Formats: sequence, structure tokens, C-alpha cells
Amino acid sequence: MTDPIADMFIRIKNAYLARKTQVQLPYSRINEAIAKVMVRGGFLASVKVGGQPFKTLQLKLKYIDRQPALTMVKRISKPGKKVYCQAKDLRRVNYGLGMNIISTSAGMMNGGQAKQKKLGGEVIGEMW
Repeated sequence: MTDPIADMFIRIKNAYLARKTQVQLPYSRINEAIAKVMVRGGFLASVKVGGQPFKTLQLKLKYIDRQPALTMVKRISKPGKKVYCQAKDLRRVNYGLGMNIISTSAGMMNGGQAKQKKLGGEVIGEMW
């Protein structure tokens, strides 16, 4: 696997399409930080680290009136092409209904938080 973040996004999207209640994926600190931002943004219900021989992330999916909270997720910055953005250049996602995830010097956060703190960084992905 060359891109664990893209793998995480696709696993979450596929689990929503299959109407699953939770999804399990390999643990990494970056994936855990992204999942926590997604919980704060309202796209996931909860994140739990578990597993005995190997650590895993257990993500509980969130549904609103039987509709998935997440319908689309896109990976912006890829391993072959990193995309960086300054705080003043951060834009709204899907007319304000979505969010973007930014990796800043202060940690992972959504675009709104990064803009408030006037921090730029690598644009990991967008979701709505």
C-alpha cells in the first residue's frame, strides 16, 4: 500500500455505500488524527484504537435519518504531488456543507480552524 490515507478514505466511503455501522482499518497516527477531525466535523460517530496483536482503528459510522453523513471524499495531496495552501487561500468546500482537512504545524485540523488560527499547510483531502 503506497497511500494509507487514500486507503482510509476509500474504506470509509465503501463502508457507507454498503450501509455498514463500523469499519476497521490499520492503525497509524496520521489516520487517527484524520479520523478525530472527521468526528469533530460530524462525519463519523466515534474513533477507537484497539486490536491485540496489531493495532487497528475502529471507526463507528454516522447516519442522519438513515442517510450517510458522508457522501463524497477526495484525496487532494497525493504522495507524488503535495498540495500546500496558505490560510488566506483556504476555500469553502461544497458551499460550506463540507470540510477540508489540513495538516498544519499545530496538528491536523479542518479548514475553518486553520483559517481562524491563520495557519496554512498541506491540504490532505475534502469531504461532504
